[in-house]
Amino acid sequence: MGKRDKITTVVPCYNEEEVIGLFYEEICRVAELMKEQVDFEFLFVNDGSSDGTLEKMKELRAKDRRVCYLSFSRNFGKEAAMYAGLEHSTGDFVAVIDADLQHPPALLIEMYKGVREEGYDSAAAQRVSRTGEPKLRAFVSRKFYRVLAKLSKIEVVDGEVDYRLMSRTMVNAVLRMSERNRFTKGIFSWVGFRTKWIPYENVERAAGTTKWSFGKLLKYSLEGIIGYSTAPLAFVSLIGVLFCIAAFIAILFIVIKTLVWGDPVGGWPSLACMILGVSGVQLFCMGILGQYLGKTYLEVKNRPIYLASIVETNEEEGDKEEK
Repeated sequence: MGKRDKITTVVPCYNEEEVIGLFYEEICRVAELMKEQVDFEFLFVNDGSSDGTLEKMKELRAKDRRVCYLSFSRNFGKEAAMYAGLEHSTGDFVAVIDADLQHPPALLIEMYKGVREEGYDSAAAQRVSRTGEPKLRAFVSRKFYRVLAKLSKIEVVDGEVDYRLMSRTMVNAVLRMSERNRFTKGIFSWVGFRTKWIPYENVERAAGTTKWSFGKLLKYSLEGIIGYSTAPLAFVSLIGVLFCIAAFIAILFIVIKTLVWGDPVGGWPSLACMILGVSGVQLFCMGILGQYLGKTYLEVKNRPIYLASIVETNEEEGDKEEK
């Protein structure tokens, strides 16, 4: 009898005390349905939660050895949590899934079939509706995917979420992308590999509240654009060229006007407006350049992506404390 496949589910958690028990029950039902095919490892990553999330993880670990967990020394963000989970995963296949049950665990059955039997390297969930989501947030999200697709050379699918099952080969490729300013959707696309898209209807949180405010989503969007596109820099260059042309035309106009009609006193309001306008554009362009410079600065510092204060896994080589 051949070796059984093993699936590791990486579950980033930040203040998910209310829902983690419900998630565990649901993922166990899926594991029971797939028990003839695969074994499971449930790897929870506590991203510096301030509630009882870590205690819930310890309780689950005490009654089920399939449950493993990492606990960060502070909040490093979901991107770092996903990276840490992938790094500590031991399965032949690895799934990244949210704890709030907005990513239906039952999709793992179809995902596993796509990767194991149909020859895909990954199977990813694609949200085809945004029922229950604020209209402004849904509108901005759709526009972001379109803008990113046009500005960058990576393939971005509208409705793409972080929920996906990957082969070990793809996981190893993702782990080689060790940049600090992470945009995992872009990384999944950049590394390539064949992906099967599985559509699903939007599901609201089972409990608790979302940790993604509009401001955080906007910042995350900018991270994706800056991380995978140099189009803003080209835009800045274009603005500079246009203003140089405009300035040259203005100089010609002023010289001709002075020679023909003289130089009457006045015109300082328009001059002040032009100076303020040009200064504003310059500051805007400097801000864009500063964003790229800041990201470069953080990468050069080469700080760890995360720091784990507690590591409770089934790895034979022992616990790892810092990555």
